[in-house]
Amino acid sequence: MLNLLTGLSRDCEGLSRRSFLQIGSLAGVGVTLPMLLAAKKNAMAAGGAAKDVNCILIWTQGGTSHHDTFDPKPNAPVSVKGEFGVIDTAIPGVKFTEICPTFAKEIKRYGLLRGWNPQNGSHGTADQWVMSGRNFNPAVPYPTYGSVVSHYKGFKSAMPPFIQLGNALDRRFGGGSSGILGLANNPFEILSDPNADKFTVRDITPPSGITSERVDRRKQMLAVIDDLQKKADTQPAAFAALDENYKTALNMITAPETKGAFEIEKEDAKLREGYGRNRFGQSCLLARRLIEAGVRFVTVTDGGWDTHADNFKSLKTSRIPPVDKALPQLLIDLEQRGLLASTLVCWFTDFGRTPKINSASGRDHWASTGFAIMAGAGVPGGHVLGATDDEGGFVTKDEYNSSHLAATVYAKLGIPIDLIAKAQDGRPVRLIEGEPIKEWM
Repeated sequence: MLNLLTGLSRDCEGLSRRSFLQIGSLAGVGVTLPMLLAAKKNAMAAGGAAKDVNCILIWTQGGTSHHDTFDPKPNAPVSVKGEFGVIDTAIPGVKFTEICPTFAKEIKRYGLLRGWNPQNGSHGTADQWVMSGRNFNPAVPYPTYGSVVSHYKGFKSAMPPFIQLGNALDRRFGGGSSGILGLANNPFEILSDPNADKFTVRDITPPSGITSERVDRRKQMLAVIDDLQKKADTQPAAFAALDENYKTALNMITAPETKGAFEIEKEDAKLREGYGRNRFGQSCLLARRLIEAGVRFVTVTDGGWDTHADNFKSLKTSRIPPVDKALPQLLIDLEQRGLLASTLVCWFTDFGRTPKINSASGRDHWASTGFAIMAGAGVPGGHVLGATDDEGGFVTKDEYNSSHLAATVYAKLGIPIDLIAKAQDGRPVRLIEGEPIKEWM
């Protein structure tokens, strides 16, 4: 399901064929899509940067353990190092845990930050802070990366500039949303599972039986009705502005790139298997297809990473394997298609987890250390940056925080890190305060 008003949900089963093309009740498109499309003019007027780099952000909600993935401590006590052994990576001297074999093999394709200090150990706040670079401020809701891209660069094709796959986000403090940039720059949410046998996207894919010819006929009928309405209306200028946005909305629905982007079943079966036939794997594949179709920023969300209990079982059996398979495959796929140089790929999470294992065989929230991964767009592959102490509790070398992650994302995407936006009350707001990670620029 696509939903402009992110954070809200509704039952799409009630969508009728009749309502699909009634402008003004396009099940989330007729009213809300034109609102978003109206921002296109504003974005173009703002003057987007010439650098045309796109981004895919992987967000693992809950806090992925750095100890049990990319920063193991094999010489620490069992109460710290945990149940997993370590394996060599393709970089001599760099070791990962045994549950990350593909990441270990393909380490030269991405940069790993072991020196990330999240400065926070709370859910909700994390979604806001890490995905915007600014700590939660009730007076100034800072926008997420994709919303800034939408605002600053606007549309590249008929596709929305910012799409989010899944809803594994905590929005209590505005995380993952447009904040001061307004609803028009919120992401389109796609809640459907791209691994489903009959994957369809509500509000984009017409209901069964609605052909493109029927869409065209209904557009013609609506045009006649609208013409009659406009003749009797006393505000023709307002009507003209509204019409333009409705036309753009219908253009999005009927554009070839829109339809083609979601036809994931046309991908080679071997490639789909390479990504993994599960929701996360196929979401990564769909993200690549969306980038190809002209989407500028795609967030792939994945939940279930808050491992206070059964941390090791959860990571080994359900959480890590899909990511270990899909994310390296995404980098390989992008490179083979000539897209990696123009696509930044990031893996961010809430925070790290405690060095000490708790009584439930889990790890709790940890606000001082964690990891981040970036690839593509000139990020040096095989570069491991930063280090933590013997128990993984504190950064001892090359410490960076979330403002540095944000500044790096913006710099890679060609967006000024001193960009000023206006709040809805007219106040100028600097969106980010920080400097890019110099080793990755």
